[in-house]
Amino acid sequence: MAKTASGTRRKGFTPLGIIFALAGIALFVYFVKKAGVGQIAEGISRLGAGFILILAISSVRHIVRSVAWTLCIEAPYRLRFRDAFRARLMGDAIGNILPFASFVISEPAKPALIRDRVPLMAGFSAIVIENIFYSLSVVVFVFSGMLALLLNFSLPKGLRLASLITLAAIAVVIVLGALLIRKQLRFISGTAGFLHRRGLNEKWIEKGRGLEDRVYGFYQRNGARFVPIMLLEACFHLAGVLEIYATLSFISPQQPPTLFTAFILESVNRVITMAFKFIPLRMGVDEAGTGKISKVLQFTEAVGVTLAIVRKARDVFWAAVGVALLVHRGLSLRTVARDAEAALAEQAASPPLNTIHPKASS
Repeated sequence: MAKTASGTRRKGFTPLGIIFALAGIALFVYFVKKAGVGQIAEGISRLGAGFILILAISSVRHIVRSVAWTLCIEAPYRLRFRDAFRARLMGDAIGNILPFASFVISEPAKPALIRDRVPLMAGFSAIVIENIFYSLSVVVFVFSGMLALLLNFSLPKGLRLASLITLAAIAVVIVLGALLIRKQLRFISGTAGFLHRRGLNEKWIEKGRGLEDRVYGFYQRNGARFVPIMLLEACFHLAGVLEIYATLSFISPQQPPTLFTAFILESVNRVITMAFKFIPLRMGVDEAGTGKISKVLQFTEAVGVTLAIVRKARDVFWAAVGVALLVHRGLSLRTVARDAEAALAEQAASPPLNTIHPKASS
C-alpha cells in the first residue's frame, strides 16, 4: 500500500477521543466495583475454557458479513472470501481501537486494504451496499427486541423512556430510508456539491453520483442476491443471540437463560453499539446498559456486567487478530488510516470508474 504524506493525518478528533476513552474507563471501573469484583471474577472463572466456544460462535458473525460483502461486488470484479475476511478484521480492529475511527476510517479502510484485488470505488460501493443491508437487518432486529422488552417486562421509568425513544427513532429511520430509496435521493452528490461551493474538489460530485448509481441500481442488476444477503445478515444476529445464550449458560447457572432473554439482550447490545461506537470497545457504557437490562430480565447486575466484559474480551481477541494481520503486511493502525484517506483522495483525482453492468451477476 502506498505511503502517504503526513498532511493526510487526522488530528482533529484526538483530544476528544482521549476524553471519551478516559470517561469510558472511569465508567467501566465504577460499574465493575458497583456490581462486585468478586462476583464478576467468579463468573469469568465459570466461563473458563467456554470462552473458546464464544470465540467460535462470534467468528460466524465475521464470516457471514464477509460473505455478504463478496456478494455485493459486481462483475467484472470478484472478491475472494479470504481477502474480504482479512480486510474486515483489519478494518474492524481500527474501528475498535482508534476513537471515532469507525465513523471516518474503519469502513473506507476495508476496500483500501483490498484495492490490489478490486478497484477502490468498486470495493467501497460494495461495502456501502453491504452496510445498507446490515442496517436494514439491524432496524428490524432492534425494533423487534425493544418491542418485546416493552410488552413483556415492567421497566423503570428511565429505561422505558429510552426504549420508547429508540422505537420512535427507528420508525423515523424506516420512513426516511423508504423515502430515500423510493425517490432515489442524491444526497451524496448533493452534499458534495454543497461542499464544492466551499472548496471541495468538484470531482467528488461525479464520484458521488457514480456511487449512488451503483447503490440504487444494485437490486435491479442483482435481484437474485437480495435474499441470500439478507439471510447472511440475519445469521449475524442469530449468532449474537446464541453467543449471549452460551455465555449466560456458563456464568449464570442459578438463573439459566432462555433464547428469548438472549434475544432481548442482543437487541439492547445493538443499540449500545450503534449509539456509542465512538467510544473504544464501548468501555463503561456496555457494562452500564447490560447490567441494568440484566436486572430487568431477572439476572443479577454482576451477571450483566460479566457478560459485557466477556463480549469486550471477544472484541479484544478479534482486534488482536486484525492487528496481527496488519503487522504481517507491514502496516500499522495509523498507517492504514492515512492510506485509506489518501486512497479516497486519489480516487477524486482519477477518471470515474465505469463498472455499471446491467447484466452483472455472480
